[in-house]
Amino acid sequence: MAQLLQDWVAAQAHTRPEATAIVCGDAKLSYGELDARSNQLARVLREAGCRQGEPIALLMPKSLMAIVGLLGIHKADGVYVPLDPLSPSARLRKMITTCGITRVLAGGSVEPVLNELQHDLSVGWLEPDAPSSLTTEFGLADLSVYGPDAIQPRNRSFHPAHVLFTSAATGVPKGVVLTHANVIHCVEWAARYFGLTVDDRLSCHAPLHIDMSLLDIFAAAAVGAELHLVPPIVSGLPRTIAEFIRTSAITHWSSIPSVLSYLAQFDLVKSGSLPALKRVQWSGDVLPNSTLMHWMKRLPHVRFTSLYGTTETTFISSVYTVPDCPTDATERLPIGTPCTGKEFLILSPSSLEQVAPGEIGDLYIGGAGVSRGYWGDVAQTNAAFVRHPQRLHERLYRTGDLARVDARGLIHLEGRRDQQIKTRGYRVEIGEIESALSTIGSLKHSAIVALDRGGFDGAQICCAYVPTDGCTPVMLRHELSRLVPSYMLPVHWMASEALPINGSGKVDRSRLKGLFEERLSTLERRPVA
Repeated sequence: MAQLLQDWVAAQAHTRPEATAIVCGDAKLSYGELDARSNQLARVLREAGCRQGEPIALLMPKSLMAIVGLLGIHKADGVYVPLDPLSPSARLRKMITTCGITRVLAGGSVEPVLNELQHDLSVGWLEPDAPSSLTTEFGLADLSVYGPDAIQPRNRSFHPAHVLFTSAATGVPKGVVLTHANVIHCVEWAARYFGLTVDDRLSCHAPLHIDMSLLDIFAAAAVGAELHLVPPIVSGLPRTIAEFIRTSAITHWSSIPSVLSYLAQFDLVKSGSLPALKRVQWSGDVLPNSTLMHWMKRLPHVRFTSLYGTTETTFISSVYTVPDCPTDATERLPIGTPCTGKEFLILSPSSLEQVAPGEIGDLYIGGAGVSRGYWGDVAQTNAAFVRHPQRLHERLYRTGDLARVDARGLIHLEGRRDQQIKTRGYRVEIGEIESALSTIGSLKHSAIVALDRGGFDGAQICCAYVPTDGCTPVMLRHELSRLVPSYMLPVHWMASEALPINGSGKVDRSRLKGLFEERLSTLERRPVA
C-alpha cells in the first residue's frame, strides 16, 4: 500500500521500468523515465531550498513534463498547486497570494501570463515534451546533471499533497487542501471498483487544475496502466475526441456530460466503432438520459458509471453504475450510493437531524477524503466544515446540495441551497462573477442568474445590468474576461434602467430569471430569415 502518492510510480519503475507510463501525442515516457526525471527535478527543488510543505505552482499545459513537474514537487516534499494557463492573470494572482507561492514551474505558451503576474516569482521553465530540459532560476539548466535515484521523503501520508482552487462567492477562489492519504484512499477505491489492471489505457481529459485529472493520473500509476493525455487541441472538437478514443484504444474514458452529449449530438458513436472501450465514467454534472440511451444502445459492451463528489471530499463520494439502458429520456439518474469509506447524511436545516426517507434535506459528506479545509482561510473552513452530530471528533462537509433517499436506498439530488451552479463541468459561485463585475466602472449595477434550459453545457449564466452611457455587452464581456475564466462569462446579457427589487430590498432574482426566460423564448419563436 502506498504511503505517499509518488510511491506508485517508484514501484512500477522498480518492477516494470520499460512499460509505458504516459502518452501525449507522439511522445511518451516509460515508468523508469518518469521516476528518474521526477527524482532529478526533486533534487533541483531541494537544492534550491524547497521547504517541506511549501506550495509550488505548476503553470503549463497538459504534457509529459507537467506530470514530471507534479511528481517532482511531491518528491521534494512540496505541495502541488496547479494553475490554469487560460485563467486571467488577475485571478491567478489571487491564488498565488492566498498560498504565499514564490516558486512556479512553467512551460508551454504561458509567457504572456507570467509577464502579467508580479515579478517576485522564481520560475523554473520546463519544456513540455522534452524530458531532460529545465531552464531554472533555482538550479542548474540540465536535469541530467542530477542523480536519478530517489531522495528520502520527509512527508507522511497526513501531510498536504495538493491545493486545488474552487470558485468562491467572496471573489477570492478557495484553495482546498488535500493530503496524500485523502487521494490514496480515493484512488485505491476507484482501482478496485472499476477493476483497473496493467492492461488498461486510461484517458486524462480534464485540465490539470481540475481535481479529476489527479484521479486519472494516479489511478493509472497505481495499477501500472498507460495514461493517455488528451491534448487541448483535441478536447474541444467532438470528432477529434471520438478519433482519439478509437486510435488510442482507450479502455477507460473519463469525461464530463457536455462532451458525451456533443459526441451523441453529432452521432460520432457508432455500433462497434470503439471495440477497446470497456468503461465510461462522467462527473461534474447530470448526464441527460437521452444522451446515455444514445451511448448505451450503440456500445452495449461498455459499463457506464456516474460519479458524484466535491473537491472538498476528494473527487468522488458516491457512485452509480447504470444497470440497464434507460427507457424514459425524461428521468434523472440518481447519484447512487456512497463509496467505501464515505458517509452521506441528509439533514434538516433547522435541527441537523436526519430527515425521513423520501424527504429533502441538506446533503453532508463525511468519512475518508474530507479535506482539512481551505488554505489560509479559517472563516471559510469553519463555514463549510462542521462537527459530526453523532461523532464529535469527526467533521462533515456541507455540500450545499439538496438531496433525498429513495425506497431503494439510492440518493437523488434536488437542487442547491446556495447560489453555486455547475456549467461545462465547473463549479461556479455566482458571487465571484458579481464581485468581478462590481469592479468595472462602466456599470452602475449588475446581477447574475443561471438558467437550466436543458442544454449540454449545464446552467446558462445570464447578466442583467444597469449601464453608463455607451456601455455594451461586448465591452462588458471584454472587461470581465480579464478578471474571470471563460467558463464564468455570461452567455446572455440584458440592459435595464433598473434591476427588479423584492420586498426585502434585494435584487429579485426570481423575477430576473423570468425576464430572461421570456426573452429567450421570444427569440426562439422568431422565424429565421
